[in-house]
Amino acid sequence: MTVPATPPPRFPSRRSTGLLASFGHAWAGLIHTVVYQRNMRIHVVSAALVGMVGNGIALGLAEKVTLIFCVVLIFFAEILNSALEQLVDLAVQQFDEKARLTKDAAAAGVLVLALGTVVIFAAILVHNWETVRTSTEAIVRQVALGLPLTACVTVLVLPQPRPRWVDALALMGGFALLAWMATFSASLVFTVLTAGLLFIAGSAARMRRRERGG
Repeated sequence: MTVPATPPPRFPSRRSTGLLASFGHAWAGLIHTVVYQRNMRIHVVSAALVGMVGNGIALGLAEKVTLIFCVVLIFFAEILNSALEQLVDLAVQQFDEKARLTKDAAAAGVLVLALGTVVIFAAILVHNWETVRTSTEAIVRQVALGLPLTACVTVLVLPQPRPRWVDALALMGGFALLAWMATFSASLVFTVLTAGLLFIAGSAARMRRRERGG
């Protein structure tokens, strides 16, 4: 007598499926990628450095749009790469050469975008070299404030366990430095971009602590 196969368990549905809930799920996916993907953490810190440059140097509209588009595109590619890795791991429970090649190809796509962004960033600086050369005071100020701000972002996205007060100090210190930089920022758009990155880093630290039960 043939025993009927047990049907697989039904995938649990989400408790809420409205528009706001969809945004919430997407936000959770973004923060999860920052928490668990090392390369995404590197992208967040690199984007903060880009924001520091955009805050300090007066760039044209085309240069601003290009830099922001590059940052967003790299984030998108890394999130997609993370989702693809999870999907491959779910479908293939043991080592498979095609699965490895799939992951490598997806990672290569992110690498190409990152290298292209570096080239574009360098080309923008070269094209605006006269502006850079005559903005010595602004650059010194951005380095003095931007590097500590970037350090705050780095602390928040690091995976190592640390006391809660360290994250709180890094988050408050980062927003205090950003508020100071905003008073003489060359671009409000890059100020908002940096604020968003700092918020993402803080949310990642919060999720990591919550999952560890700290």
